[in-house]
Amino acid sequence: MSFTRRQILQTTGASALLAGIGQQAFAQAGIETATIVTGFAAGGTSDTICRRVAQKLSPEYAKAVVVENRTGAGGQIAVTYVKGRPADGTTILQTPTSILTIYPHIYKKLPYDPMVDITPVSIGCIFDFGFAVGPAVPASVKSVPEFLAWAKANPAGANYGSPAAGSTPHFIGALLGMQAGVDLKHAAYRGTQPAMLDLLGSNISAVSGPIGDITQHLQSGKVRILGVSGAKRSRFAPDVPTFGEQGIKNMAHSEWFAFFLPAKASPELVTRLNTAMKNTLAQKDVIDGLGTFGLDAMSSTPAELTELLKKDTAKWAPIVKEVGFTAEG
Repeated sequence: MSFTRRQILQTTGASALLAGIGQQAFAQAGIETATIVTGFAAGGTSDTICRRVAQKLSPEYAKAVVVENRTGAGGQIAVTYVKGRPADGTTILQTPTSILTIYPHIYKKLPYDPMVDITPVSIGCIFDFGFAVGPAVPASVKSVPEFLAWAKANPAGANYGSPAAGSTPHFIGALLGMQAGVDLKHAAYRGTQPAMLDLLGSNISAVSGPIGDITQHLQSGKVRILGVSGAKRSRFAPDVPTFGEQGIKNMAHSEWFAFFLPAKASPELVTRLNTAMKNTLAQKDVIDGLGTFGLDAMSSTPAELTELLKKDTAKWAPIVKEVGFTAEG
């Protein structure tokens, strides 16, 4: 299996068929209202993709589709909530990779098993991370190595925020500090937007988070992105060099958001939602809308998502061990 950020499924003639297919699928499903649950706050990238998708899933999948933000515990509350819901298609989980692939390595006991308690449906998008600084850092600091040098010389300002403890952005910041021999203190937030507000208010020096959560604040003139986490430059911040371009090795990390149903959802229901997701994510206005938030829309089969989940879980095991972070610690 091979994924790229340009892998967006196209549906030939979909616009002409959607109305008829949608009504038929709704009649089969009998779903009045479906709820997409995200574990992060309104305004962030996770919430954004949920709302963009929710607008288009009706009426093909359900008569109405709404979004519910169940924040807390770094996204665990949302997964746990969906785990306990009936597998009748009325509750859909949308979550980033780290909740499912990193958390098993940092928590001795989770309230859910990613391989057992939820059913993979489809990837929704892929994106890179940015590392940004705000007013607390001198304007002369224009690169990640320069920030790390400044942080080493100014221990009081050697800190960064991320959307959650144990998330990919958290580990990116930790790895940056480790490579430079700098003790970067981490502050965990309930999503990237609360961290960005503290960055703008000079309460923290830097933020590691999804590129789209950062670029929307660039017009303020108070935020500048020093580096991006992808293997190549992000099309959403083409003037910002990657970590690799700045001499920081083994730091190419992208992430995906994906959709799941509770465990024991029927194969027919999974297929129905997967088809609706593919149709939704292939629509130009959805692709363009997600693009404004730094997200590259894409979809997958349930089997491809299952394989990606296994692959990323294995990838993060040695990284977590190297950093030495545990949630209990």
